[in-house]
Amino acid sequence: MPAAPKVFGIVLAGGEGKRLMPLTVDRAKPAVPFGGQYRLIDFAISNLINSGLRQIVVLTQYKSHSLDRHISQTWRMSALLGAYVASVPAQQRLGKRWFSGSADAILQSLNLVHDEKPDIVMVIGADHVYRMDFEQMLEAHIASGAKATVAGIRQPISLANQFGVIDVDPVDNITIRDFLEKPQNPNGLSDNPGEVLASMGNYIFDADALIEAVRSDGELPTSDHDMGGDIIPYFVARGEAAVYDFKRNDVPGSTERDRDYWRDVGTLDSFFDAHMDLISTLPVFNLYNMAWPIHSQALNSPPAKFVRDSVGRMGNAIDSIVSLGSVLSGTHLERSVVGPWTLSGGGSTITDSVLFDHVSVGAGARVHRAILDKNVVLDPGATVGVDRERDLARGYTVTDSGITVVGKNAHVTR
Repeated sequence: MPAAPKVFGIVLAGGEGKRLMPLTVDRAKPAVPFGGQYRLIDFAISNLINSGLRQIVVLTQYKSHSLDRHISQTWRMSALLGAYVASVPAQQRLGKRWFSGSADAILQSLNLVHDEKPDIVMVIGADHVYRMDFEQMLEAHIASGAKATVAGIRQPISLANQFGVIDVDPVDNITIRDFLEKPQNPNGLSDNPGEVLASMGNYIFDADALIEAVRSDGELPTSDHDMGGDIIPYFVARGEAAVYDFKRNDVPGSTERDRDYWRDVGTLDSFFDAHMDLISTLPVFNLYNMAWPIHSQALNSPPAKFVRDSVGRMGNAIDSIVSLGSVLSGTHLERSVVGPWTLSGGGSTITDSVLFDHVSVGAGARVHRAILDKNVVLDPGATVGVDRERDLARGYTVTDSGITVVGKNAHVTR
């Protein structure tokens, strides 16, 4: 019986996340808090760990301090069997320059691959919300005989111009014929002409083929040195690229409602919408699937607490998530996600909102359709998300859909 291939995981976590400003003013995009107690990168690493990987590196670059700290404090693996999750910054091994793209990040980090000597390398993004069993994708990769496999998720053909689209050979429905960047008139799938396969930003490579590809790409002055834009087309041109349809992935504990869930939270609106997917009675994405847990840092904190305020007013919490350490006094909370150690005073109202950790909402304050970053303080009677023009005048970000975003450490006066 042949030995199982040795698999090495690379998580690309150097993204700047400009479209998530101001949440990324002081942190890398994968370090942005999500769902109360998690950070975005926890989903990527949890999926790899749950899939059986034990040697994982996270390539960082942009404002990586909080990300590096989170990885070092959270992802502590037993060294007994050589397991680790290691944060690796840009090392300038090929000259005095930073990463110029995701493929260049791997090129400059090939020493990590050479050290581990894997047969196969998984390369995944760090800032999507989803569950995926990569072992099933690995089995499909090996069975296909391809040198590179791209994970694809089905999307309506009307949305094709928002994604990198995978054009699949209709004969075998596996071989990639072309990789199209935001096409206007793509062909639909043979089994569903109304859908296309969009790239999820997750790849599996034969290790020697990946090394050859990034080295070749590094010598091209005209390349953008991007995994999706340059490396995958390299394999497509050689007839060595296959697609893995995410629809085939069967994650333990998933239901029909949350099966195939995947969200690119690259904009403030999509980030907000992904939070709203968490809070219904039957959520679109279920954080409580213990057959495939999403791991994160264990908080040394007391439980959340709901109490009357000083004058006896009772609060309530409807369709919401409240994290450890939070104390809500006489607060009306509805359709919201509240991060750790949040305090809210009597008569306050929080609706349709996302609060990060250590937020303080004063008595009688109102928060509606807002995202409040870490350490935001609202004075008693202050409002956020109630008066758009006033929010704009105070320098807060307001999206076209009306979501107000208040950056880290802000003090909101009445």
